[in-house]
Amino acid sequence: MPFLGQDWRSPGWRWVKTEDGWKRCEPFSPALEDGNNQLNDISHTVIITGDDEDEEIYSTEDCEFAAKKRKKDHFRNNTDSQCFYREKWIYVHKESTRERHGYCTLGEAFNRLDFSSAIQDIRRFNYVVKLLQLIAKSQLTSLSGAAQKNYFNILDKIVQKVMEDQYNPRLIKDLLQDLSSTLCILIRGVGKSVLVGNINIWICRLETILLWQQQLKNLQMNKQVNNGLTLSDLPLHMLNNILYRFSDGWDIITLGQVTPTLYMLSEDRQLWKKLCQYHFAEKQFCRHLIPSEKGHIDWKLMYFALQKYYPIKEQYGDTLHFCRHCSILFWKDTGHPCTASDPNTCLMPVSPQHFIDLFKF
Repeated sequence: MPFLGQDWRSPGWRWVKTEDGWKRCEPFSPALEDGNNQLNDISHTVIITGDDEDEEIYSTEDCEFAAKKRKKDHFRNNTDSQCFYREKWIYVHKESTRERHGYCTLGEAFNRLDFSSAIQDIRRFNYVVKLLQLIAKSQLTSLSGAAQKNYFNILDKIVQKVMEDQYNPRLIKDLLQDLSSTLCILIRGVGKSVLVGNINIWICRLETILLWQQQLKNLQMNKQVNNGLTLSDLPLHMLNNILYRFSDGWDIITLGQVTPTLYMLSEDRQLWKKLCQYHFAEKQFCRHLIPSEKGHIDWKLMYFALQKYYPIKEQYGDTLHFCRHCSILFWKDTGHPCTASDPNTCLMPVSPQHFIDLFKF
C-alpha cells in the first residue's frame, strides 16, 4: 500500500472523508496548540521543595517530565481536545515491515472503529452486541486496559439504550449472562494474573453487571397508545408473510404472544420447516428427527434442538468490511482511502467471528 506522507518511513498522513473528497486531518487542533503553549511554560519554572535546612531543586529534565505528565492528563481529561483517530478505519497488519513496526491488536481495532456511534444505528446494533458477546466469551483478557474500559463504556450505553427504547432486551440479557459467567471464572479461578488493573475494579464491574441484569429483569414494556391501524388489523396473508421474514425462532415465538391469531400462525409446521431448512443443511436435521404425537416431524422442536449442535446463520443490517487490497477494516458508509482501480471488487463483509479471527496470531 503506498504511503501518503513525504517520509517513506512514516505511516503517512491521517485523512478524513468529506463531501468534497478526502482531506488531510491536522494532528492538533488550535485549542490543543494553545494548551501546549500554556503547559510548555511550566517546564521553565523551578520547583523547590523541602524543609528550611535542606532544599532539593529539581533539574530541568525533571521539570520537563512533570510538564509532559500534566500535558497528558490535560489531554485525557479535556474531551474537547480528543481529535485523534477521527477516521473510522484501521490498517490490519500482523507483522513488522520496513515501514511499519509492531502489529494491530484486537484492543486497538476496538478503540479505533467507533463502536459507541455504531450502537446508535439500528442496522449495526445487533452486530456490535454479537461482537461484544464473542469478546466476553473468549477475548476479554486480550484487550488492553484502555480497550477494556472502552468495552464497558459501550456496554453501559447499550444497556441505557435498551432501557430507553426497549429494543431487543433478550439479546442484551444473553450478553450480560455470558460476561458475568466469564468474569466469575476469571476472578475466582484465575485472578489478577490475566486481568488488567486492580482486582477490586473487576469486582465492581461484576457488581455493575449484576445491577444491569436486575434492571433488565424488571423492565416493563410501554404499552403503545395508537388509535390508527394496528398489527391485528392486517389480513392473515400479510401477517403470515411477516412471520416468514423472521430468521430467529425466538422472534417468532415473541410475536405469537401478541394476539391469538398470531399465535395460531406462529405454530404453523411449514413455517418452522422453512426456518430449519434456511439455517441447517439437510444432513444435519436428518440426524435429529423429532416426531410429534401424530407421527409428523415437530419442526419447532427440531429448530431448537439443532441450535445446540450447529450454529445458525447470522443476518445483520450492516457490518464492518475488509479491503483485501489495502488490508483496511472499516464501516462501508464511511469508506477508506483505497488505491484500487475498482474498490468494490476488493471488499469483503466481516462477520463478528471473522473480526475476532483477524486478530488471532
